[in-house]
Amino acid sequence: MPQSIHILHMFPDLLNLYGDKGNIACMQKRLEWRGIACELTRCTFDERFLDFEKVDIIFLGGGSDREQKIVCSALLQYKDKLKAYVERGGVLVAVCGGYQLLGKYYALPDEKIEGLDILDIYTEHGSPRLIGNIVLQSESIAQPIVGFENHGGRTYIGSHTPLGKVVKGFGNTGESGAEGVRYKNVFATYLHGPLLPKNPQLCDTILEQALKQKYPDFTALAPLDDKMENQANTYMQNIILSD
Repeated sequence: MPQSIHILHMFPDLLNLYGDKGNIACMQKRLEWRGIACELTRCTFDERFLDFEKVDIIFLGGGSDREQKIVCSALLQYKDKLKAYVERGGVLVAVCGGYQLLGKYYALPDEKIEGLDILDIYTEHGSPRLIGNIVLQSESIAQPIVGFENHGGRTYIGSHTPLGKVVKGFGNTGESGAEGVRYKNVFATYLHGPLLPKNPQLCDTILEQALKQKYPDFTALAPLDDKMENQANTYMQNIILSD
């Protein structure tokens, strides 16, 4: 039986614009309810984290354009380590600003924020902001994914597989019909809320990928009583799709 998972929350002091700490709490509880310990390390802007070999899940939250510019210089120091982590199958969850920073760049009206170049994507500032509730349908997750988006950036993902197709809402560009990116064990998205409490199947998919990487004999998580979580997901679907 799996014993533990180590989550690294990068820059929670700057990238926590829309309750992203709730995603961390959700992962922790869904592990603990199954008897799997969760070690959490928070790496703030003034700290440095070097040992990515011992990490099972990395989480990058959302931030404003100003905060992204502040974080960018620090993140670039980890560029090679983060790329190596992703390429060997490490799980990385990135929301909004964190999602944009995984690409080649984010072009603002007056400057360009250099990205980590982990994903073959880029973001350009657009108008108006894309704001509202959103529903996705994913090929790999049966339960529709619900959340809230609020972004000025338009992210172009090229040949990457999206996290899901937009059923209602804007998504990456407001026009492409795609939202987010799924690459290896990267889960990148514009969806806030926080995202994971309303999407238990997505949360468990993330956790299962991390457990499979760490424990080769692991197959699947034991089911939980997700009646309330599923009701919340369905309730949000109904509200969004009836609007």
